[in-house]
Amino acid sequence: MTDKPAPHRPRFVEQSPDRISRFWKEAVVGPHADGGWAVLLDGRTPKTPDKAALVLPTQAAAQLVADEWAAQGKFLDPSTMPATRLASTAIDRIGQAREPVADEIAAYAGSDVVCYLAEHPTPLVERQAREWGPWRDWAAREMGVVLEPVAGIVHRPQSPDAIARVKAHALSLDDFRLTGLATAVPLLGSAVLALAVERGVLDGGGAFDLSRIDELFQEDQWGVDAEAAERTEARRVEAQLLDQWFRALD
Repeated sequence: MTDKPAPHRPRFVEQSPDRISRFWKEAVVGPHADGGWAVLLDGRTPKTPDKAALVLPTQAAAQLVADEWAAQGKFLDPSTMPATRLASTAIDRIGQAREPVADEIAAYAGSDVVCYLAEHPTPLVERQAREWGPWRDWAAREMGVVLEPVAGIVHRPQSPDAIARVKAHALSLDDFRLTGLATAVPLLGSAVLALAVERGVLDGGGAFDLSRIDELFQEDQWGVDAEAAERTEARRVEAQLLDQWFRALD
């Protein structure tokens, strides 16, 4: 397995609220007076941690959040509400930090997982070339992001133009899509794979598998323990949720 340099994860982190008893019977969505779609708990819109109304740009995205509220039990469990966290981050944080968030997304293109190929063994090298090459080609063809592959663990800077193009695309997104992209990039270790999910040409589960080619090779050789499998499944679910998030925003 090769070790790849990776920039830091985005710095925005939502704080978990104090334990809250369920106070609503019905969670639905409805048009908001100022535009967008509001989550409605018995007719009232819940607030984000910074006390803003939980309003999303599309009905489908608002429904994704409302479904999480509807699924809660006696107590609200934030760990089961990833779409709500994404929405709150988009509303409370991203608008104030678009430039640094875009910089962090672009930094991943400089050490993208799909650019760091193993030197051996041959089956792994061949699999990486076969499965990662088409996505580097896609990024170059469709996004103008030309990234060069590297054999081994020694970092090679990518072209400033490629990094700038990733940043420009990130800044072109609204706050909700930018939040999703900023979450997907560190999860996958790849700006290329995250962009493919955001653009709707690769599903979240497929992107997650591609990001784990090295790990999958090791698992085939040595097996998987239960604890590692549990962590992997949690990350897969997150990748699939991000796919839903982007499609709901389309």
